[in-house]
Amino acid sequence: MATTPILLLSLPRSGSTLVQRVLGAHPGVATASEPWLLLPFLLPLRDDVPAAGGWQPGIHEALTDFARVLPGGIGAYEQAVAGAARSIYADAAGDAPYFLDKTPPYFLVVDEIVRTLPEARVVVLWRNPLSVLASVVETFCGGRWRPQDYPTSLFGGLARLVEGARDHADRVHTVRYEDLVGGEQDEWRRLTGFLGFEFEPASLRDFTAVRLDGAMGDKSGIGASAVGSAQTEKWRATISNPLRRLWARRYLEWIGAERLAFMGYDLERLRAELGATETGLGGSGGDAVDALASIARDMAKARFARAMAGPSAWSALWRGAPGG
Repeated sequence: MATTPILLLSLPRSGSTLVQRVLGAHPGVATASEPWLLLPFLLPLRDDVPAAGGWQPGIHEALTDFARVLPGGIGAYEQAVAGAARSIYADAAGDAPYFLDKTPPYFLVVDEIVRTLPEARVVVLWRNPLSVLASVVETFCGGRWRPQDYPTSLFGGLARLVEGARDHADRVHTVRYEDLVGGEQDEWRRLTGFLGFEFEPASLRDFTAVRLDGAMGDKSGIGASAVGSAQTEKWRATISNPLRRLWARRYLEWIGAERLAFMGYDLERLRAELGATETGLGGSGGDAVDALASIARDMAKARFARAMAGPSAWSALWRGAPGG
C-alpha cells in the first residue's frame, strides 16, 4: 500500500505543532518532529532564495547544467527526488497509510513540492500575523523586540506562502489556526475530509500523547487547554509599547489588505485591534537600542558585504519591498 504524504506548511509560530499532533493522534497518520527532508533536494531548483546563502545561485546553476545530461532533463531529477521521498516516507510511516511532514521552511519551495509530489495532500495553516509576530519575539528572541532578525520567515516566507497557496488553490487546503482551536469541530472535519479520512473527536484529547522527540520543532510543550482556547489576545502583552506597535502596524501595511484577505483576515480590523491595545513606555529604551543596532548592521552589510546582506526587514517595512 502506497503511503500518502501530508505536507503541513506555515510560517513558524503559527500553531503547526498543535495541528500536527492532533492529526498525528489519528491511528492512520504517522509523523515525526520536523523532517526537513525535501528542502535540500528542492531548494537547488530555485535561484531566488537570498536566505539560503551566497552559494545558492551557484548550486542552482550547477544542478540546471547537470540536468542537461539527463534524458528527462530537470523532470528526471524531480522524479528521482519524488521516488526517494516516497520511499523514505513509507519507511517512516510503517503500516500507517499517511505520513505527515511538518516543516515550516517548505514555504520556500511550495511550487516544487506541488509539482514533484502530485499525490501529496498539501495544507497551508494561517495565523493572525500579530500573534505570529509576538510569538516569534517571545520564543526566538527571548522577549526582546528583534523580529527584524527573521525577515525570511515574517516577510519572504509569508509572501511565498500566499503566492503558492493562491497559485495552487486546486491542490492546497487552507485553514486558520483560530478556527481550528476555537472550540468547534467543523474546520477539523473539513481538514480531515480533504486529507481523506474521518475526523475523530478523541484526537482533540489524545494529541498530548503524540511524541515529537526530534531536534527540530516546538519544544515548549502543548497542553490540552490549547484546543478550545485560542488565546488569540496573547499578542497584546508583547506588543506593549509605542515602538512595538509602530513596527507591528508597518508590518500589517506591508502584508497588505489583499494578502490578508486571502489568508482570512481584515486589515482594518487588525489595525483597529492594534490601535486599541494599551501600551506603556516599559522596554522602549532597550527596543530602540536593538532597532538602531539592527539598522546599523543592515547598512554595513549593504555597503561592505553585499553578498552576505540577505533579505532586510527594514527595507520591507519602510520601502514596501518584500523581505526575501
